[in-house]
Amino acid sequence: MLTSMPSPNDAQADLIAYLDFHVEAGADAVLDEQPHDRFGEPDTRAPTLRAPRRQAAAPRPVAQPNSLVPPPGSPPPVAPARTFGRAASAQPDEAAIDARARAREAKSLDELEKILADFDACPLRFTAKNLVFADGNPDARVMFLGEAPGADEDRIGKPFMGRSGQLLDKMMAAIGLDRTSAYIGNIVPWRPPGNRNPTPQEVAVCRPFVERQIELVDPEVIVCLGAPATQTLTGTKDGILRTRGRLFSYKLPTREAKLLATLHPAFLLRQPVQKRLAWRDFRALRALLDGKA
Repeated sequence: MLTSMPSPNDAQADLIAYLDFHVEAGADAVLDEQPHDRFGEPDTRAPTLRAPRRQAAAPRPVAQPNSLVPPPGSPPPVAPARTFGRAASAQPDEAAIDARARAREAKSLDELEKILADFDACPLRFTAKNLVFADGNPDARVMFLGEAPGADEDRIGKPFMGRSGQLLDKMMAAIGLDRTSAYIGNIVPWRPPGNRNPTPQEVAVCRPFVERQIELVDPEVIVCLGAPATQTLTGTKDGILRTRGRLFSYKLPTREAKLLATLHPAFLLRQPVQKRLAWRDFRALRALLDGKA
């Protein structure tokens, strides 16, 4: 039985699908055999390459046609360094200072989103497909904040679009909220490769932007979904099972907002028995919005 050979277009499509599979699995970077702490490495300049001294007695070879061998006395070729904006060279402290200065320039949420889209000092920007800035009503009284986008959010460009988002929608609906009466974001606006947790350095670089986002939204109540968002905005080191249900004060430029910690919908999908705790927290949120707490 004869089979037809695949066309070049089919082979290219198969190769792209193969690469997409590995990127979705988190294999999107070439690693060394031994682990390295890139953030802890000191800044060093590449050594200057000098041409070797020519020896007077050495015979001068005749260059062959189309030869790839450089003529004697010329410096060895140096491959250009592959860089991704400032992310390839900026240290975390420098990147965080740059982020804070840029975030302060934003006078509106639209300006802040544009600044984030052009910000290249966070390496996550170069492995994510889309910037996941926010969803919902920026004039809402309540603002929900999660940790970082997942695969669905990265593909669509909005937060909480997958299974976690569907559960969050149901939780909001149980107390009379939806995406027209709430504003939703994350403390990190780009998806980490392979859905891993963002590193402390990545959170520190992105923190000035989410803080400015909160200031521009100016909510009455901030709901932190999960430990990373709670710890980032409150400074507590306690786990979410110790902090959930607690009210914190969050300082805004002209007043203080109330911050409520609760469980992340992704955690509830893994441990459905804990939904009873989240229900208590959402009832407390409803009481806050109704002025009964």
